[in-house]
Amino acid sequence: MAPPAGQIRPGRYLAFFALIVVALYALVFFTGDGKPTPKLGIDLQGGTRVTLTARTPDGGQPSRESLNQARQIIETRVNGIGVSGAKVVLDGNNVVITVPGEGGEQAKNLGRTAKLGFRKVINAQPVTPQQAPPPANGQQPPPASGQPSQPGQPPQGGQAPQGGGSGAGAAPQQGQPTPPPSDGSVDEQTAKEIQAARAQRQNPALVPAEGDQAGAAVAQQLQAQAMAALQCGAADPLQGNDDPNLPLVACDDKGTEKYVLGPVFLDGTEVDNAQSSPPAQGKAGWTVDMQFKSKGTEIWRDFTSKNVQQRAAFVLDTKVQSAPTIQNAIIDGKTQISGQFTQAETKNLADILKYGSLPLSFASSDATTVSATLGLASLQAGLIAGGIGLALVFLYCLVYYRLLGALTILSLALSAVIVYAVLVLLGRWIGFTLDLAGVAGFIIAIGITADSFVVFFERLKDEVREGRSFRSAVPRGWVRAKRTILASDAILFLASAVLYALAVGEVQGFAFTLGMSTVLDLIVVFLVTHPLVALAAKSKTLSKPKLTGLGGVQELGAQRRSAKSAAAAVKEA
Repeated sequence: MAPPAGQIRPGRYLAFFALIVVALYALVFFTGDGKPTPKLGIDLQGGTRVTLTARTPDGGQPSRESLNQARQIIETRVNGIGVSGAKVVLDGNNVVITVPGEGGEQAKNLGRTAKLGFRKVINAQPVTPQQAPPPANGQQPPPASGQPSQPGQPPQGGQAPQGGGSGAGAAPQQGQPTPPPSDGSVDEQTAKEIQAARAQRQNPALVPAEGDQAGAAVAQQLQAQAMAALQCGAADPLQGNDDPNLPLVACDDKGTEKYVLGPVFLDGTEVDNAQSSPPAQGKAGWTVDMQFKSKGTEIWRDFTSKNVQQRAAFVLDTKVQSAPTIQNAIIDGKTQISGQFTQAETKNLADILKYGSLPLSFASSDATTVSATLGLASLQAGLIAGGIGLALVFLYCLVYYRLLGALTILSLALSAVIVYAVLVLLGRWIGFTLDLAGVAGFIIAIGITADSFVVFFERLKDEVREGRSFRSAVPRGWVRAKRTILASDAILFLASAVLYALAVGEVQGFAFTLGMSTVLDLIVVFLVTHPLVALAAKSKTLSKPKLTGLGGVQELGAQRRSAKSAAAAVKEA
């Protein structure tokens, strides 16, 4: 005779659940760092939250595509500098970087570097002691020469294979400097500073057209004046606001050299990869190996073939990061920058070349160090509230369901065991951090899990009320209950997924934990609660009405059976 619909072998399900628990905790204790603790968010362990406000050169509204691209690049930078547990999310036109624990100081500088471009060096001169920061007044530099000066430690361009491309160092566009943003993205004083800096340092006449002798004399005079006026140690109003189509007068990142640079001939977004390499045989310092994308390779090949023994500057937010001399034409875009570099210097330069280019300029509008004290106090209050709610659930289940209520408590405890292990592993594998919103999601999930048990138990009562025994009611009640449980959990999971997709920040953490708890609820109900109830139904001792709390329902069922039997007897007579 076939078993009733829904009949199971409880031992197999419980063994499978035990295997899952053992596997999870084996991963917790024997993989990664072996620490059985989940990662905590900024509100639970403290940290730094940096808000970067996007701005465009024309002061307009940044596109969503540009914001998403900037967020991805900043996130890559965060990962590149080794900051652990950081989150980078969009909030309107802002990029919010959240770094729990230590290491927040590095995050404060992530929005400082926005635009990377390659410019031809037209003129260069070292900063004299009188010009070095702090700036001194009244010191006029010597007249600029038409040839670029050689830096103290000139890096050299290396060999390469692949190329093609468009020309570089073309005559700059004529016209007046672009006016600063006028939509309120900067204050009036800052706008005036930007306009003055552009007029002085981005004058198209700084680079004359080829063959223009009169223009060359004027250009030398303007170059000398612009470099004399530029103070390398002062705050730069053009940072993130320079026009890539115009020449630029700029300092290097260390404030030791000044440059007159041509327009940007190659955008930093064309850099495909860059990495630092240890000294090769016969070379004294570390090197940077750089590779361009296909379009960038063509432009770089064309530029290097036309400018052998000239210098190309890598400019990041109006600061020259490096200005190597081109030793020979680079064909395939594989470029090696060499010189008397230390490991730290090449690592920094490689990171700038790889992660430095953003489609937007950002201003750091807020950088806050968050203490964990308030978060821990809120967590304590939340856990107390959750504990009170859990105790009330336990009390209700024990009074109303008795033995079945005890199985509910056991199921919730086993659910917590799985949740904890999953939290630890998700923190290691995907960097998931538990914050207050996530804790709220778990507390709400307690009620959802308990609701699944209630649905099952009430279906059992319905079957017993129909006149069936406890043992025969379990498989039939489960068949009816699991449909309701699956439907309700599917709706809740879908709602959590939609909320996660549309929300940002802490709300995403709430949606994630709620959705994860919903999935784990199904695992516990199917692999633990149902098998335990089936085992209890097979035991003569555990299935007694006094223990199950089904005595009154069974009496009602017996009365219905008697009424049906009497009705059947009368009908036969």
